Amino acid sequence: MVRNKKGFTLIELLIVVVIIGILAAIAIPKFAGTKSKAYIASMKSDLKNLVLAEESYFTDFNTYAGNVGDANLQLLWTPTSNVAVVIGGASATTFNATATHPGAVGTTCGVFVGAGASPNAAVTNEGEVACW
Repeated sequence: MVRNKKGFTLIELLIVVVIIGILAAIAIPKFAGTKSKAYIASMKSDLKNLVLAEESYFTDFNTYAGNVGDANLQLLWTPTSNVAVVIGGASATTFNATATHPGAVGTTCGVFVGAGASPNAAVTNEGEVACW
């Protein structure tokens, strides 16, 4: 009697599962920091857009907006969801701002415009966003 053997043996299936497990163990750590990097990119983008909106606001009102809740500033710019932006030290000639995101724990980004308004020593160039 001839037996027709079709299908995979248990050993073959176990070998495939082990290979998939090894590939997953290699790939998962490579993508672990991807979300945090995306959150930081979002914070940087919001701060760059805030600088543009503040400059436009300055053109209209001859001063910088003192807070994110300013209705005239909100017409020009609103932060991304979950990004908390705080404007500090705003005056007629200078302002600084910081951004945080709950997904980027321990990372804060900042920017300033005007002399001596840096929110942190890591932010050294006017109008350029830096994170610490």
